Amino acid sequence: MRLLITFFVIVVGFALQEAHADPRFWKNEFPLTDFDRTTVEEWREIRDGGPGRDGIPALSNPDYIPVSEEDRLAPREPVIVLEFEGDTPRAYPLRYLTFHEIVNDEVGGIPVAVTFCPLCNSAPVFDRRVDGAVLTFGVSGKLRNSDMVMYDRETESWWQQAVGEGIVGHFTGAQLIQLASWMESWAGFAARNPDGLVMDEPKHRRSYGTNPYTGYDARSAPYGFYTGEAPPHGVPSLARVVSIGDRAWPVSRLREAGEIREAGVVMTWEAGQASALDTRRIAQGRDVGTIRVRDEQGRDLPHDVMFAFAFHAFYPEGEWMLGDD
Repeated sequence: MRLLITFFVIVVGFALQEAHADPRFWKNEFPLTDFDRTTVEEWREIRDGGPGRDGIPALSNPDYIPVSEEDRLAPREPVIVLEFEGDTPRAYPLRYLTFHEIVNDEVGGIPVAVTFCPLCNSAPVFDRRVDGAVLTFGVSGKLRNSDMVMYDRETESWWQQAVGEGIVGHFTGAQLIQLASWMESWAGFAARNPDGLVMDEPKHRRSYGTNPYTGYDARSAPYGFYTGEAPPHGVPSLARVVSIGDRAWPVSRLREAGEIREAGVVMTWEAGQASALDTRRIAQGRDVGTIRVRDEQGRDLPHDVMFAFAFHAFYPEGEWMLGDD
């Protein structure tokens, strides 16, 4: 009986997804979106993630506290780091971004969107300026290839978070500029930047410091929101890869080597950062290390550390840097 009920729920769920894969339905949520302009070839690629528009509330203009005053973060907790020349270094804890996914901010005179999609482990930071306009991003509640679809509040265009591309609406085909950032342990950031700033705890009622996706990055496959192909070359779907454009380096290879110099890129791995998608308490997650990506002159490069299935979904012809040669 229980199996029959489970099967019924799955069938109904997929039927609802099919019914909702239609711009006429989404128009209720997004009345300003121009659904006639899109690069999405099949609307069934867009799936409802559960919470509707702004059900996951993006943040804007967050408060900060000095590194010396922060006493909530454990040493290995992951933070997204921005270190712009001429501005105070800043850390954005994943304990907050897990529940908000987007922070609209201004750093060093640059309007930025700090993003994190837990389902893809994707955390790029973008310049919010497009065609002379400064955009403010929110969470649409939609997923494509299990990746967050953002929207801008100015035109209600939809944007693919992992690649920063406009996929529906006025800004279809537009490309956000990705900025240099990286994930690091709180202890590493604080030691290097004792006079730095860290985003303060948002004034929302959330279980900050916990991981709603317990055990996710130990699964053999992503949640059912993703129905695409598994990665090639036997790379596990939930393995982390360093993504730079259409190239992907398995983190397992980098971890073993400690440093890789390849294709004009120098990347390093150092122990000490907890996974935000492992144990219930983020601070107790297994060690996934801190990765830095620089050019041969030592300058930090824009990159992402995402799950392999997500890289393959958005770069199906991408180059896998496996080090076999």
